[in-house]
Amino acid sequence: MQPKKTLLVIYYSVTGGTEQMARALIKGVKDAAIEDTLVAKIKLAPETLPEDVLTASAYVFATPENLGAVSGLMKDFFDRCYYPALDKINGRPYATLICAGSDGQNAARQIERITTGWRLRAVADPLIVCTHAQTAEAILSPKTISAEDILRCEALGSLMANGLALGVF
Repeated sequence: MQPKKTLLVIYYSVTGGTEQMARALIKGVKDAAIEDTLVAKIKLAPETLPEDVLTASAYVFATPENLGAVSGLMKDFFDRCYYPALDKINGRPYATLICAGSDGQNAARQIERITTGWRLRAVADPLIVCTHAQTAEAILSPKTISAEDILRCEALGSLMANGLALGVF
């Protein structure tokens, strides 16, 4: 029997939208019913250590887009873990979840640039959920991700689980 692979979901969320997306992705992993081959872990970005990154087989980075960029605490995670992981995780697969108020494209580009430096391999296009929050009140209010978008996150979780279990990536 092969050792279990680990999918590490690193997220940060202030208003709950990104957390809902990350947890839906985890549900999709669990629904894929491949517990014998895969372990899914979810961690807040500020609590994620270089050791977590080094021992994972694949990653999902989930962040809100703040002022056209990844959240500061997600960027802090990338900064803290970069040098300890450099050249030790090359080629590992990753996917991205972004909860945005407008389009999320800048955060997606930022993660793509960071993961290029980390030498990771994207296995899916960034999954961006747009909440259309544009006023201070809407931006700061708790978010509820639509059922349709939750299903998209679950599907990405299933894709990640099956891809890892089958050795596709």
